[in-house]
Amino acid sequence: MYSLICRNAKVSLIPNQVQAQPEKRMSSFRLKLPTDELERSIKVKEKLESSLMMKKLLLGLVLFGTAMFISNGVITPAMSVLSAVSGLKVGIPKASQDVVVMISIALLVVLYSLQRYATSKIGFIVGPCLLIWFCCLGGIGICNLSRYGSGAFKAFNPLYIFYYFGRNPFQAWLSLAGCLLCATGSEAIFSNLCHFPVRFVQFMFVLLVLPCLVLAYLGQAAFLIANEKTPEHIFFASIPGNVFWPVFLLANLAALIASRTMTIAIFQCLKQSISLGCFPRLKIVHTSRKFMAKIYIPVVNWFLLASCLGFILLFRSTSDVGNAYAIAELGVMIMATVYVTLIMLLIWETNIIKVVSFLITFLSLELIFFSSALSSVGDGGWALLVFASGLVMIMFIWNYGTKLKYDSELKQKLSKDLMRKLGPNLGTMRAPGLGLVYSEIVTGVPAIFGHFLTALPAIHSIIVFVCVRNVPVPAVPQSERFLFQRVCTRGYHMFRCIARYGYKDKKQEHHNTFERLLIEGLEKFIQREAVELSLQSEDDVDSDEEPSTPGQIITAPNGSLYSLDAPLLVDFTPSVDTIPETPSCSTPQDPSLDYTQNLELELAFIKQAKESGAVYLIDNPIVKARKDSWFFKKLIINYFFAFLRNNCRRAIVSMSIPHSNLLQVRLTSYV
Repeated sequence: MYSLICRNAKVSLIPNQVQAQPEKRMSSFRLKLPTDELERSIKVKEKLESSLMMKKLLLGLVLFGTAMFISNGVITPAMSVLSAVSGLKVGIPKASQDVVVMISIALLVVLYSLQRYATSKIGFIVGPCLLIWFCCLGGIGICNLSRYGSGAFKAFNPLYIFYYFGRNPFQAWLSLAGCLLCATGSEAIFSNLCHFPVRFVQFMFVLLVLPCLVLAYLGQAAFLIANEKTPEHIFFASIPGNVFWPVFLLANLAALIASRTMTIAIFQCLKQSISLGCFPRLKIVHTSRKFMAKIYIPVVNWFLLASCLGFILLFRSTSDVGNAYAIAELGVMIMATVYVTLIMLLIWETNIIKVVSFLITFLSLELIFFSSALSSVGDGGWALLVFASGLVMIMFIWNYGTKLKYDSELKQKLSKDLMRKLGPNLGTMRAPGLGLVYSEIVTGVPAIFGHFLTALPAIHSIIVFVCVRNVPVPAVPQSERFLFQRVCTRGYHMFRCIARYGYKDKKQEHHNTFERLLIEGLEKFIQREAVELSLQSEDDVDSDEEPSTPGQIITAPNGSLYSLDAPLLVDFTPSVDTIPETPSCSTPQDPSLDYTQNLELELAFIKQAKESGAVYLIDNPIVKARKDSWFFKKLIINYFFAFLRNNCRRAIVSMSIPHSNLLQVRLTSYV
């Protein structure tokens, strides 16, 4: 939802997420918006874009909601597995709580150890197991209703809510958090949207999941009416004795499946958060070649396991874990309601009456339930709030430090006047080969390039400034992946390439594949450039920014920018093996240019540089706070952010680059 808002309004504070004009023409950005409430939508957009406080508030809510969702994913396995194993105390009355805790820990260790191997074979077993489980729930409910009577159907009368609150309002308010547990876990259904169509999930929920759950709770209510003095675990006590152990085993299997589903949902959420710059970069393993959504994050997997075991060992009972569960659920619900309301105003352009009705109805109910859940902070909810606060701090520090680092690099970039003074040779020798200079800035020449020039006496014959850019869309088509532009005049042989990835794109490409795709895109860029030059004659463009006159740059249908420089080469004579029988190149002063000849020369020049090999020049900056900075800024940047940067992955590390082709340039930046 946050990425959807960023696509339609410039509200992102995250570096490298600023929308460029060509990206708005990408196919992933095209949205069909109605025009009925367009005026109000424009006002909301202007308000969001003009207020820095609103931008910070939106980002803060996103970080809080993400932290609550991750916390929910930690509590779900602890609560599900512990409650399922607790049924052992009904089947074996002598079983102690210590035995239940140890079995729960063993099951969770096995679950997270096999999480990496959650392939399609395991997924094939999940569907039939869940189908049997839900049918079993419905069958047990029908059995209890037929055995103990149908008086539980009176619960559908809403007057009993008022009767309940009238007898003891305070106690009824406290019980709301426990009532919410009847609906928890249903949000895990949406993690299946990466595997199944939306309509299929909706139909299965309405036709199978919801009826079976309602029958199960009605059956338990009928059991409670007939047996007021019941043991603690009502569900297992209401199971007929002859099917107790099969249902017990099936309940534990369903709990493990639910835990696995929530873990997959967390992996997906963190992958999108990393792409949007809201979380430190981590190693992401794709476990399936067919389904892009099946991923595995090793560090997060073991972190979730340790957190689940910590919650179980800390509370040792389902009641205290349930208190923390309710807080996490309601935190996610409230944030979702706020963002859906904003999307209704900004993007969907819904009628204002529907928007207000939606907001008042859902938010008022959620706040009432949330206030009830907060009353149990001292009984276990405090641990979840501490856990979520730690996650928010990690995400805030990463976002804050990355933004300062990006702003510092933007200020330190080299000017075009300096590049002109150095000349086409850049003040040094041009060695054969392709140099890929990686940086996070999308305009200008990065400062590390100047640092590299002063340290080494040679530079490659072709320089490509590569910026791996994460755009707030799910996926970028391969035809729109690369955006090329010339840097300085043609004799410099310098290009800019912006590699754009969506938050669901797979970035684990082999370096040879990436080089091949990049060179193919560069050749297409030069060919289209020559075609445009053959149709119209323009002066050479020496600009790294988007020119104000539309005739100086061509925007392709896929959103790429193409400059109109004449394809002239300097000091290059192709070999006979590269391009046979090539006439001599025209001089820059010749008014009649042979565009076909110059195109062949430049393509041959690129081919020769490719055969000489590519070298990756990557900046490895050290970010420090200035001496006059306030104390907390020094603490955040010099220690916490430095720790996160030293222990997270770089954007380019996802490609398997040999060490012989890798050259790191370290530069200290003071922010």
